[in-house]
Amino acid sequence: MSNSTLRKRVEQQKILTAAPPSTSVREAARLMKQTHVGALLVVEHGHLVGIFTERDALDRVLAEELNPETTPLAAVMTLNPTTIHPDKPFVAALHLMYEHGFRHVPVAEHGRPLGMVSARDALELEVAEFEATLHQREHLRAIMA
Repeated sequence: MSNSTLRKRVEQQKILTAAPPSTSVREAARLMKQTHVGALLVVEHGHLVGIFTERDALDRVLAEELNPETTPLAAVMTLNPTTIHPDKPFVAALHLMYEHGFRHVPVAEHGRPLGMVSARDALELEVAEFEATLHQREHLRAIMA
């Protein structure tokens, strides 16, 4: 697993998945679908104030029979989410997710979101490393044949 810092990992992310607390749940869901993400950073005046996840949509909106058109994220988001500093390694984010039982961790510095990592990112790294290993084996077989 890569030991690069989270800063390096998120520097290429374009934070398209950020919304103000007044955003309706419906609009947030549309944005999440459009950008293919399972969580949305809730940002106010450039600072992270919450996170809204697929679980929040199910547990706090649908299960409670709230109207997604009129319910703002502020009413159903996780306030002041746990974040991780961008100079930490990716494995530290995985450990944090495991310890706290969540799948997304915002990467933030001084309260300002820089990006987000998810448990899915770990799978992508594993696949990339697996492909590199296969390529190395094929190369060795070609040399030894």
